Amino acid sequence: MSTFNKEIVFEGAGTALITPFRNGGVDYEAFGKLIDEQIAGGVDALVICGTTGEGSTLTDEEHRECIRFGVERTAGRVPVVAGTGSNETDYATDLSKYACEVGADALLLVTPYYNKTSPRGLVRHFLDTADAVNKPIILYNVPSRTGMTIPLSVYRELAKHERIVAVKEASGNLSAIAEIAAELSDSLKIYSGNDDQIVPIMSLGGIGVISVLSNILPRETHEICAKYLAGDVTGSRDLQLKLLKLINLLFIETNPIPVKAACALMGKCDGEIRLPLCEMEEGHLELLKAELIRQGLI
Repeated sequence: MSTFNKEIVFEGAGTALITPFRNGGVDYEAFGKLIDEQIAGGVDALVICGTTGEGSTLTDEEHRECIRFGVERTAGRVPVVAGTGSNETDYATDLSKYACEVGADALLLVTPYYNKTSPRGLVRHFLDTADAVNKPIILYNVPSRTGMTIPLSVYRELAKHERIVAVKEASGNLSAIAEIAAELSDSLKIYSGNDDQIVPIMSLGGIGVISVLSNILPRETHEICAKYLAGDVTGSRDLQLKLLKLINLLFIETNPIPVKAACALMGKCDGEIRLPLCEMEEGHLELLKAELIRQGLI
């Protein structure tokens, strides 16, 4: 168990913000407007260049500039978490150091993908970055994308580090998440990485969500968390269930395809997406559009 008094990056809803593109490049005008709208909508943090932000297809220059721009535009109004993870440890460390230099409040580090690693390598991978930076780190466990999961034995080792403070758990495995909470709740805070599991994970001691849904419903996603944290479990549950169909439709195809389409339908951005991701199938788009209309969003 950690003996450090670890910083809590945020409680509530942190938006895994999309990166708007136009004509093949980052649309910084739309990006700035999205940031302002999110903060006005009540989100508790912004995550720049995560999975939903298509960080894996940004050039290195774009990745760095999106982080710098996001920090500058946010101007301290809410914490900015920079997605700086990679399957190459030195690159992840260098990008993380840059994010700290330009003022990011925290880092989101995904497990290595494709080349994967052993539990021992996973510990060394994360500790290499943690030792090189001066900001808190949120680990990101998403085995459906990376082909590997963070076992409890690795969490146990990483939780000893003063800068490794939390995990975004997108495994969907509530039993495994309960094990983390049971053993490491004092040293490793938990964020839901799945919008359909916000309330279940908060019931295990989670302190919020890193959310796709909040790209289009920042206030409501914040309220799911805020109600739970305030003791209104019924209100939190009811709001999550009210939005469950929309949440599921935002994952009817690979994220962020549907949420970018939704943002485009709502006039927030152009909706352009980078290959190998491509535009939604027409039938799926019609289902999403119908639900957005039902929710009064378009």
